Amino acid sequence: MNIDGRQYRALWVEGKAISFIDQRKLPYTFEIFTTRSVDDVAFAIKEMVVRGAPAIGAAAAYGMALGEKEPEKSAALLRSTRPTAHDLFHAVEYMTKAIDHAENAFDAASTYVESIIDGCKKIGENGDILIKDEMTILTHCNAGALATVDYGTALAPLRVAHKKQKNIFVFADETRPRLQGLLTAWELHQEGIPYALIADNAAGYFMEKNEIDLVIVGADRIAKNGDFANKIGTYEKAVCAKENGIPFYVAAPASTFDVTLKDGKQIIIEERKRQEVTQINGKDIMPDWVTVKNPAFDLTPNKYVTGYITESGIHKKIFIREKKIVYR
Repeated sequence: MNIDGRQYRALWVEGKAISFIDQRKLPYTFEIFTTRSVDDVAFAIKEMVVRGAPAIGAAAAYGMALGEKEPEKSAALLRSTRPTAHDLFHAVEYMTKAIDHAENAFDAASTYVESIIDGCKKIGENGDILIKDEMTILTHCNAGALATVDYGTALAPLRVAHKKQKNIFVFADETRPRLQGLLTAWELHQEGIPYALIADNAAGYFMEKNEIDLVIVGADRIAKNGDFANKIGTYEKAVCAKENGIPFYVAAPASTFDVTLKDGKQIIIEERKRQEVTQINGKDIMPDWVTVKNPAFDLTPNKYVTGYITESGIHKKIFIREKKIVYR
């Protein structure tokens, strides 16, 4: 991301500290949140200083490096922060093995993070083929560089298409309750990609009016049959897209696929605190007596998915064979 003439990633290493763009403060202020212990990193993940499955995984990898003297304790702490995103668990397992084999923890973490970044770059290159000139694309939540360290998943193909001078327009759902679509708008603004931020409930309106050609979203965990969890509201977009004959694609690296789960019903859905619904920027917008339910994610069955955009290509179906992903 280019911010005031300087290139930033969502997180990076500075000596033995890990620095993050504090996503809680965007887009109003740009602040750096610095962590020096695994407890600090766990806080950053839990409180959404960093968010987005691949970026959470990258944070967890560096958190394990900071807590390498007590790897089991560090792993347990990090796993407890957010239950839905598979990348977190994938990164912790990767780092546990690296530490067990006496590898340099920071080098191992950096190797993991660079592999995620490279995968997202390839997702952009592969997904670009879906995007034609004059297309309007809908996305939900934020699956850009902020969510993946660099490039993005759902936004990566849009970036490539824009650099190729394709004339595209993006509708970004605001994605309540945390307004993560605003982060998408901020990234699109930085890139100079034409867009409009819309209310979550407006997506169906634009689909019915034939003003959306394609939907691309990210994912937090994908089961072996292709069912997936993503930010709350994704399921509704998938159903509306199916009803209106609009292609619906999921963009995700291999680290987001959970080979241990038969289907999406086994994915744990995180419930978050009521204040995310009743407050905006720390200010109450509802009285204390309002009862709230706040699931952070929903499940979308594979029947609504046109295809999966991955680092290895675009695939219509996903199978697991001997704990390895097999695409078709």
